[in-house]
Amino acid sequence: MPDAPLNESRIDKWLWAIRVFKSRSSAIDACKAGHVKVDGASVKPSHIVKINQTIEARVGDRVRIVKVLGFLDKRLSAKDVQPFFEDHSPVPDPGDRLPNFIPVPLRIKGTGRPTKKERRQLDSWQED
Repeated sequence: MPDAPLNESRIDKWLWAIRVFKSRSSAIDACKAGHVKVDGASVKPSHIVKINQTIEARVGDRVRIVKVLGFLDKRLSAKDVQPFFEDHSPVPDPGDRLPNFIPVPLRIKGTGRPTKKERRQLDSWQED
């Protein structure tokens, strides 16, 4: 018997299927934390999405805004999920991203532990 077309889907499963989140559990956690909104209202992971609803999901430091055009029951390749949503996300500005690392001061091998004066200098450098 062929699968019937889907008329509805849970929001956590749909966000995972269209590849907004890497795992379904991360989609569930985002819903529970209030990072997922449907038409401006926070929703639970079991919320049923409908066609033409606008979903706003905060993923890391980025906000994804998608419009529902269809439903999926399983995860497909990124190319195959394009007909199921419209992406209205703002383009991220590369200048707004903070570096993911903090440079560590280099000490010459064999100089031993920093003195109290050197530690103060390192601390003042890290605070700037």
